[in-house]
Amino acid sequence: MNKVYRALADPTRRKILELLRQRDHTAGELAEHFSFAKPTLSRHFAVLKEADLIDGEKSGTVITYKLNMSVLEEALLGLINNFQIEPEAVVKYGKEKRS
Repeated sequence: MNKVYRALADPTRRKILELLRQRDHTAGELAEHFSFAKPTLSRHFAVLKEADLIDGEKSGTVITYKLNMSVLEEALLGLINNFQIEPEAVVKYGKEKRS
């Protein structure tokens, strides 16, 4: 789980996950949202893949990434359980933040 938390700690990686939550993206499509050099973005992808938060499927020279939602859900449930937070409180907090 530490790999997941480490991956989630970075705002760029969280943004990548937000984009992938909307739909699968190629590496090039994701790169359009950032001003990083390719090696920097590749490192972010590698950290996310190492944490199993994303999967990459290569077709020729194109890699398409998709979000592995089950790992993200497991991490969130782990936090909730570790800190003995009532799930209803998390939902309520989320609704308040969106208002």
